[in-house]
Amino acid sequence: MTTRRFVLAVLVALLAALTGWYVVRNPESRRLDAQVRDSAGGSYATLSDGITHYQVSGPADGTPVVLVHGFSVPSYIWDSTAISLSAAGYRVLQYDLFGRGLSDRPDASYDVDFFDLQLMELTEATGFSGSFHLMGLSFGGLVTGTFAGRHPDRVRSLTLMDPVAEDRGELPWAFRLPFIGPLLWQALVVPTMAGGQMIDFLEPGKWPDWIDRYQPQVQFRGFGRALRASIQASAGIAMDSVYGAVGQQTMPVQLIWGANDRTVPTELSSIVRAAIPRTEYHPIPGAAHLPHMERADLVNPLLLNFLRAADSAPSP
Repeated sequence: MTTRRFVLAVLVALLAALTGWYVVRNPESRRLDAQVRDSAGGSYATLSDGITHYQVSGPADGTPVVLVHGFSVPSYIWDSTAISLSAAGYRVLQYDLFGRGLSDRPDASYDVDFFDLQLMELTEATGFSGSFHLMGLSFGGLVTGTFAGRHPDRVRSLTLMDPVAEDRGELPWAFRLPFIGPLLWQALVVPTMAGGQMIDFLEPGKWPDWIDRYQPQVQFRGFGRALRASIQASAGIAMDSVYGAVGQQTMPVQLIWGANDRTVPTELSSIVRAAIPRTEYHPIPGAAHLPHMERADLVNPLLLNFLRAADSAPSP
C-alpha cells in the first residue's frame, strides 16, 4: 500500500470512529412535532421563524407582564414567579425562546435580531400588543435589554435578574471547526448540559428534580445547534452598549442579583448600574443565579412593589 493510500485509509477510519462516537453520544434522537406538543400541552403561536411554545396566566384584564428565560432552561424556570404575579392580578406571558423547550429549533442565526423579532411577534400574537412590564433572567437580559432599547414605547418597566453583563467571547476553536466542531459540541457538551445547571443554585440539594425537568428538551433535534449558534452570535456584543441604550430611555429599571451567583458573578452588576444609573439595585442574600426561586420570599415582594410603583407613576 502506498503512503498516500495508507494516510487516506487512516483518515477514513478516524472519520468513521468519530461518526460512530457521535451517534452514541448525541442525545438528540427525536423530531419536535405536533404529536409531541399535543401530548405536552401548552399553547403555541406560529411566527415568522417557526412555532413558539408559550403560557399565559392571570386575569384577562390584568396589567401585562412578559417573562424571558435564560440561556438554556426554558420558560418553566419562571413558574413560581408567574404564579405570584398572576395571583396578584397581573396577566403573565412565559415562552420558550427558539431552540429551547417546546419551541422550534430553526437553522438560523440566533442573534439579537432573531430573538427580538420572536418577542415582538409573540406579544402581538398573544394579545400583549400594547405596552407591558418586561423581565429578563440571565441570557434573557440580553434579549430584554435589546428589546427595551429598541422599542421603549412597548416597555412599561424592565426587571433584569442576574443578567449577562459581559462578552464571554467565542467558543473554543475546536467547536468552531467546520463539520468537526458541531460533532464535538453534540458529543462532548450537550450530554452534560442538564447536570451543569445545578451550579445555578446555592443549595442544589433542595432542587432534586431539576435535571429531570431539563432532560426532555435535549432529545429533540436542533437543541445543541441552537445553543452553539446562540453563543457564536452573542460573541463580541458589548453589553454596556446594550444596557446603555436602555439607560437613554425613561422606563423604570430594577436589577436583582443573587449575592452568591457563580454563573454571572455579582461584581458584574457594576456594568449594568453604570449603563443605567437610575437602576434600583437589590442584591439577594442566600441565593445564587436564580434568586427568584431560592429566595422567593424576598424577590416576589420586590417585583410586586416595583410593578405597582411603575404603574402608579405619572407618564413621562
